[in-house]
Amino acid sequence: MAAVDQRRFRVICDNDFSGDPDGLFQLAHHLRSPSVDVRAIIGSHLHADEVWAKSDHQATDGANKGRELLEIMGLTGKIPVVAGSEKAMISASAPARSAATDAIIAEALRDDPLPLFYCAGAGLTDLASALLIEPRIAKRLTLVWIGGPEYPGLGLPVPGGSPGEYNITIDIAAAQVVFNRSEVPVWQVPRNTYRRMLFSMAELEAMKDSGGTAAWLAGQISGLSEAAAKMGLKVGEAYALGDSPLVTLTALQSSFEPDPSSSDYVIVPAPVVQADGTCKPDPKGKPIRVYTTIDTRLTFGDMLAKLRK
Repeated sequence: MAAVDQRRFRVICDNDFSGDPDGLFQLAHHLRSPSVDVRAIIGSHLHADEVWAKSDHQATDGANKGRELLEIMGLTGKIPVVAGSEKAMISASAPARSAATDAIIAEALRDDPLPLFYCAGAGLTDLASALLIEPRIAKRLTLVWIGGPEYPGLGLPVPGGSPGEYNITIDIAAAQVVFNRSEVPVWQVPRNTYRRMLFSMAELEAMKDSGGTAAWLAGQISGLSEAAAKMGLKVGEAYALGDSPLVTLTALQSSFEPDPSSSDYVIVPAPVVQADGTCKPDPKGKPIRVYTTIDTRLTFGDMLAKLRK
């Protein structure tokens, strides 16, 4: 007898897979989640001077890393993997067209009854470019984004942290397009919320004993820890799998009256993204969801159960 079709949503996964390994955990978790249909995987660029990914082709490297994970999971050739733009947009009015933008537009305009989530764990270059090229897609998808600084009254800034959050500063012009110039719905997980997605290094070590996908993923963190040690940095005993909320908010919605009911959010006007990557409140901004808590027990319990198969 054929398995029951559990797909509830379509998903495009866009992440800097050649950088922080947390995006690879998110991608593997999404791929093992039967309620979502992963329609495309996009490797995106990081900061041009990124110390963890010194390359002139970070997006291509990220796409290749995505293909490597698909091979580990026995999914080679099952899902399209494309590279996004290798550089940030030069302005908020100049799209950076790539194979990724074409894939985004094609999927958003495709006739399909399943809602489409655009799950992004890095910069927003490729989505912003697609929105500029084809504005109609804004009403045909929802962006779930890991990024942006703390909102006043909703979260405390990182002690000693930079004013501009990491992902927003990858491509500030792209964030300006998405937040201030487009109608695309946004579900945002800002820095103070995604930093709470801590997973212990002891649990990561235990994952190595499972073999297969789990062991490969844990090895990616070990490799980063070793690289950090050579630079005189100590990672500590807990690692932020900050991109995992992308799974929580899409694949792990409630059974009836589907919604990410395990996690808390507020509706606020979208802030104005300024030239330095900081955000200024704007009472006239479009309403967006800003998540203040993510259910870590649900997220990581589900992840471990699925990755240990």
